[in-house]
Amino acid sequence: MNHDSYTDAYIRDILVRYRTIAMVGASPNTSRPSYFAMKYLKQKGFRVIPVNPGQAGKEILGERVYATLADIEAPVEIVDIFRNAKDALPIAREAIRIGAKVVWMQLGVRNDEAAKLAEDAELKVVMNRCPKIEYGRLSGELGWAGVNSRRLSSQRPILGVKGVQHRVLGAKA
Repeated sequence: MNHDSYTDAYIRDILVRYRTIAMVGASPNTSRPSYFAMKYLKQKGFRVIPVNPGQAGKEILGERVYATLADIEAPVEIVDIFRNAKDALPIAREAIRIGAKVVWMQLGVRNDEAAKLAEDAELKVVMNRCPKIEYGRLSGELGWAGVNSRRLSSQRPILGVKGVQHRVLGAKA
């Protein structure tokens, strides 16, 4: 797979199909990007489970924080990596062990070795992207927030105005 560019269909498929995210590196600090991303994704109907060894046993946005992916009792579909690129490989290994379906590396995080390992284990991989931003872009919300895409279009957003939790895969808006 070319990890320099992803089709909208590839990203959409992940965001529609998988609804439980383990966010490795989640922070209780309201000014951190992981906090914003977690809050937004929860508002869109995702279950976001924070993973942060320094906060284990506490809560972030009403969700219990776990020290490791292996500690999470619920099935995890997406492992969202909010850590340095060098940390992505051991996290990808753990994602494979717990049966995750997707390894998603946040903006600025790229680790080709981790991507290859995950893909060899038949996981989907996204690098250097944010699910919050991708969801907002594909749902049309970025335009509502004043982000200028420099493109006028009458095309409907591919995730729909109400978001994926209100739509059935393949259903017309």
